[in-house]
Amino acid sequence: FLTACDLMNQGILALVSSIGCTSAGSLQSLADAMHIPHLFIQRSTAGTPRSGCGLTRSSRNDDYTLSVRPPVYLNDVIFRVVTEYAWQKFIIFYDNDYDIRGIQEFLDKVSQQGMDVALQKVENNINKMITGLFATMRIEELNRYRDTLRRAILIMNPSTAKSFLTEVVETNLVAFDCHWIIINEEISDVDVQELVRRSIGRLTIIRQTFPVPQNISQRCFRGNHRISSSLCDPKDPFSQSMEISNLYIYDTVLLLANAFHKKLEDRKWHSMASLTCIRKNSKPWQGGRSMLETIKKGGVNGLTGELEFAENGGNPNVHFEILGTNYGEDLGRGIRKLGCWNPVTGLNGSLTDRKLENNMRGVVLRVVTVLEEPFVMVSENVLGKPKKYQGFSIDVLEALSTYLGFKYEIYVAPDHKYGSPQDDGSWNGLIGELVFKRADIGISALTITPDRENVVDFTTRYMDYSVGVLLRKAEKTVDMFACLAPFDLSLWACIAGTVLLVGLLVYLLNWLNPPRLQMGSMTSTTLYNSMWFVYGSFVQQGGEVPYTTLATRLMMGAWWLFALIVISSYTANLAAFLTITRIENSIQSLQDLSRQTDIPYGTVLDSAVYEHVRVKGMNPFERDSMYAQMWRMINRSNGSENNVLESSAGIQKV
Repeated sequence: FLTACDLMNQGILALVSSIGCTSAGSLQSLADAMHIPHLFIQRSTAGTPRSGCGLTRSSRNDDYTLSVRPPVYLNDVIFRVVTEYAWQKFIIFYDNDYDIRGIQEFLDKVSQQGMDVALQKVENNINKMITGLFATMRIEELNRYRDTLRRAILIMNPSTAKSFLTEVVETNLVAFDCHWIIINEEISDVDVQELVRRSIGRLTIIRQTFPVPQNISQRCFRGNHRISSSLCDPKDPFSQSMEISNLYIYDTVLLLANAFHKKLEDRKWHSMASLTCIRKNSKPWQGGRSMLETIKKGGVNGLTGELEFAENGGNPNVHFEILGTNYGEDLGRGIRKLGCWNPVTGLNGSLTDRKLENNMRGVVLRVVTVLEEPFVMVSENVLGKPKKYQGFSIDVLEALSTYLGFKYEIYVAPDHKYGSPQDDGSWNGLIGELVFKRADIGISALTITPDRENVVDFTTRYMDYSVGVLLRKAEKTVDMFACLAPFDLSLWACIAGTVLLVGLLVYLLNWLNPPRLQMGSMTSTTLYNSMWFVYGSFVQQGGEVPYTTLATRLMMGAWWLFALIVISSYTANLAAFLTITRIENSIQSLQDLSRQTDIPYGTVLDSAVYEHVRVKGMNPFERDSMYAQMWRMINRSNGSENNVLESSAGIQKV
């Protein structure tokens, strides 16, 4: 390959480069110094979205670099789309090759709007990355992470996006209520179909698009130039696989050809520049400014549409296409064009879901429910008047009523049950009311199960939860003798005996060898005083009796050392005893619950938990014996001993 300096030695009229930002600065300095028109086509790494190069622009007379590709408008497009969707919390995924500084402007804008945004880099080994999440996160953390993934933006090359979508769908990190946006200038039609096939929920794809002449016969003609059919046909596989940078290279060559032809027609042709980069006294090309102005004034209608340059040396013509699907569970569902965006007119089209027609006015729906705080509760119960209800589910129902215009009547399921299949194939509870069409809508804290989905239709879930165990708190008792707890009773008895023994020894030593007392002293060395002196020194309070004999002082020195060790040990144990709260409850999971039989336990009859334990507990092929043990306890006395009809009764029973 010839370097730029080699080309200038042989003669050069213009320099076309399709490189990254790192090398573009060097070529810009070279072109500006030698007055060589430089048409720069920014190329990204392996299809990764571009970040702005930030080429330094000198004064107008010294700047010889023209940017063929339009500026990076990803910040403006993402912000407009996110605002249109009214997102308030989402996460942005980007691959290793993308410079995250490219969306700094977008991050600043959403921060000012008070949006909650998280960033996460997608590693090359996506499987290892996802596996690491499951290995390091607790269940509660995974649930919060899943909630974050409901709204996400992917800034990465299409191949990485496909692999990432496959992994998160197969590992159930996303659900059917998720909405993801994938933005990249280089996404082909084949990539679009593959991304839609691998995703669930709602998907929005933003990519750069180029205008195509409606007249098929004119697509391959640009002025007096004819383009190969494999390039001008947007459905041709070769055209689909072309990178955008290569399309701009093609149009740049057309633009230069027109500029050179214009120079020849005007008889203003300058000889080619024969320059060198080595000599210090090398003079710039005299015809560089004239050639640059001819290129800037020219224009061409090519594969990328209108290629022309503004006063700042940039190409202002860019169009983005916004494609999207609706929410759905079907893989491979269709995709349609939602709108387009350009820097002049902004967003053309509406991205919001079409509002449902308000065609339910005058309709009265019967709504069946099961009381469950805080979802459905009785707010007013006046004799002779219909009951009034409140709660989270009631708020949802009221919002739907206002939105669609219907009215409703609420009643509680006669058996106060959620519903389970019976031996004859029928259903009881709330589900039974819907199956037998005695109610139009069922609303409560109802769990979605496969059996129930076979007979009724569910909305998208609005809450995730895991099975918990309700235990009564241990009663706190006040112990008046807690200060004695650091030492065992036998140790306290030994200490008391030692005090008596040492006191007796001190008395005997002083009786056999009485100390010399000062004149006028009223202190006597009785057995009582000796005991009091030993006890006072043990509790570090001293005593009044002076003992001056050598034997007594040796005895008391040993006793004081013993007292120091005992008191220090007691103080340390007392501090630990008073500050550490011991957890007496040994039941921390369902496994712990199934292993013990001292505490009876049950659940709500015919609930989702009851059916889950029953099916697994009665299955002889179930590997986990936990469910069989739990079912034996729950099914005592045919289920009547430990189970309840309502959760409120279960709380009272606990």
